Amino acid sequence: MKVLKFGGTSVANAKNIEQVKNIVAQTENNGLVTVVSAFGGITDLLLQAAEKAAANDISYSKLVEELEARHIATIKELFPINAQSAVLSKVKSELNHLENLLEGAFSIGELTPKLSDKIVSYGELLSSYIISRYFLEEGLDVCFKDSRELIQTNEQYGRATVDFKATDKKCSEFFEGNTAKIIVMGGFIASSENGNTTTLGRGGSDYSAAIIAALNNAKVLEIWTDVSGMYTANPKIVKQAKAIAKLSYEEAMELSHFGASVLYPPTIQPVLYKGIPIHIKNTFEPSAQGTLITKAQGDDKKTVSGISSIENVGLLSLEGPGMVGIPGISARFFDELSRAGVNVILITQASSEHSICVGVSEKDIKNVVEKINSAFAFEISQGKIYPVVSETGLAIIALIGDQMKSHQGLSGKMFSTLGKNNVNIRAIAQGASERNISAVIKADDVKKALNTLHEQFFEENIKQLNLFVMGVGNVGSKFLNQIRQQRKFLKEQLRLNVRVIGISNSRKMAFDGGGISLDNWESVLANGKNADRANFFATVQKLNYRNSIFIDNTASNEVASTYRSYLTNSISVVTCNKIACSSEYRNYMDLKNASREYNAPFLFETNVGAGLPIIDTLKNLIASGDKILKIQAVLSGSLNFVFNNFNDRTTFHDVVKQAQEEGYTEPDPKIDLSGIDVMRKILILARESGNRLEIEDIKNKSFLPQETLDTKNNEDFFESLKKYECDFQKLYKDAVEAKSKLKYVAQYENGRASVGLQQIPVGHDFYNLEGSDNIVLFYTERYPNQPMIIKGAGAGADVTASGIFADIIRIGNF
Repeated sequence: MKVLKFGGTSVANAKNIEQVKNIVAQTENNGLVTVVSAFGGITDLLLQAAEKAAANDISYSKLVEELEARHIATIKELFPINAQSAVLSKVKSELNHLENLLEGAFSIGELTPKLSDKIVSYGELLSSYIISRYFLEEGLDVCFKDSRELIQTNEQYGRATVDFKATDKKCSEFFEGNTAKIIVMGGFIASSENGNTTTLGRGGSDYSAAIIAALNNAKVLEIWTDVSGMYTANPKIVKQAKAIAKLSYEEAMELSHFGASVLYPPTIQPVLYKGIPIHIKNTFEPSAQGTLITKAQGDDKKTVSGISSIENVGLLSLEGPGMVGIPGISARFFDELSRAGVNVILITQASSEHSICVGVSEKDIKNVVEKINSAFAFEISQGKIYPVVSETGLAIIALIGDQMKSHQGLSGKMFSTLGKNNVNIRAIAQGASERNISAVIKADDVKKALNTLHEQFFEENIKQLNLFVMGVGNVGSKFLNQIRQQRKFLKEQLRLNVRVIGISNSRKMAFDGGGISLDNWESVLANGKNADRANFFATVQKLNYRNSIFIDNTASNEVASTYRSYLTNSISVVTCNKIACSSEYRNYMDLKNASREYNAPFLFETNVGAGLPIIDTLKNLIASGDKILKIQAVLSGSLNFVFNNFNDRTTFHDVVKQAQEEGYTEPDPKIDLSGIDVMRKILILARESGNRLEIEDIKNKSFLPQETLDTKNNEDFFESLKKYECDFQKLYKDAVEAKSKLKYVAQYENGRASVGLQQIPVGHDFYNLEGSDNIVLFYTERYPNQPMIIKGAGAGADVTASGIFADIIRIGNF
């Protein structure tokens, strides 16, 4: 014998029922039991109608009309006209009985559990009858059996307990005398010894099928639903989730208990004792492998079989010094929960016995707090136990797998993965079997937690990075283009899935939770909403994606001031904006400390030398125990470009204008020519070397006249350059006469830093520095005489964007 159970979505309409018939017809059907749920959504309609009737709300009759219309429409689609009459007559007769029951509830203004069970039973009664008659019309050898005549329970209405001895006797009598190849019956419903209709609880159709399978020693129990088995995680939350081919009974029970709604938890119990396999299949994709549930699998299985969650969870915590060493406290606590009908989902207790914490359904919290406090009123009045503390807005996530007990460090891996993404854990529990590791977290973090853990344990180490980009001008646009070009390489070679979720310029911002298409990001941004830095951060925070990275491609002080907010929410920051790291030392260290405390990388390689690995090299020197003695550097690609192109055949004004137009300078070129940009860079290098320095401590030997420095806008600035052209030509002439070249040099040594224009003689490392190149000389204890030299292009949108890109990859490899 085989038992096939079809859920509500599988029999939701005529088209789906036809598919069910095809599956049944193609199954070896010499001894086949087909258990069906009510048509999809019907049970909810019945409950709503009952509640409205009991509340004297006459609109319940509209719901009855909807119920009738659904069933009649299905009959008319399934049956030819000449076969409809008998089926319609039976269904309308049953619906009349249903109306009488609802009228009774309306009259007395009350809905008893007994009456509720009677009302909701009509969903399965009608569906099983209609489907059995349809099978018969299609030529199948079938008979209909009312489940209430087979499954006997007590009279605990709403969730009755099965009397297996009586049920076994009834099943034996029926199946021994049955000659039809296919039996169709409704799930969920049963009856008491007195003949009263009872139900097995929501999800009880699975349980009905399991009871029939167990009592008849079925070959297999097939659960047909709308998904292709049990998944490694909820596919509605984790898009990369995949069906699990095989599970043990114990793993399936754990997963179903922790929110895997494909299978009703009690289903497994009857078949487990008989060793009957459960096969979960997809009605709409019958060729899919599905999930086979049997006895424990071999050792070749994955360590973690699945990740699941329960939402709408609350915590109850009882603690106090009077609990230590006092027997019976826990028993009294759990007794009150039991009396209140509260199911405990999770338990954790401190080894000191000072506290005990339980996870329960959030809806039960309000009703039970007062009862617990009342039970411990004396101890509370004495200060020995504190009033119970309740928390809501929580969820439980769980790693599940038979093989977990054989692997060390799994808990650490789970918790560190969550910690890196700012998922705070409120409570932890692990069963003695080590098949389940559970953690209580904020409900808002469930999506991020499930995706983070799934990525860690199931996705072949492909790490998803979610980028939020502020500033899409020269550097930002080049960066987005590089991401677009390299996305395939990153995924295939570096195992990084990089998505741009949000972008913003000074006018507009746009978000796409699934990733912005980088082929048309300009139009997406143009059609976005008005830019707002606070709203941008709030959106990043609300999306709450794992491995989130905020990227600042601006030169804005206001944007730089937001870094701490991102870091303290475990959102990494990558920036080419030098303002934050050259601000007050206290702020610089605050950002560095926040990065460490909240496990959020703060990377700013492009602050010095654009795409050159200057800061990274310096960090590695310091980390390896070396000590910086002196730094000499040409750090302004803009100024190097200017003085490499300035001569007696050009004007200083024209060269600076050219540098601005080609993107070598900041939009305000005075930032570069005044030396402030170089001051910031040498300050950052000094700080990264381990020295405490402020911008005011750096000596700036400016070559610009004071009047030029005092200009308020670019127009006045450039006019001033024309006015002092003779002064600039003299600087050039003096350098030529000294057989030198002009370079703007930054230096740090013995706690002192300076920047200024210098004449560089032939033979010096700086002399042949061309174009917009940068060069840095690190003199260290290991390199005291011949310095470590880093040299290359130090300005330009492309190389700066590549430096940002490199920092993204560094984060991906953390």
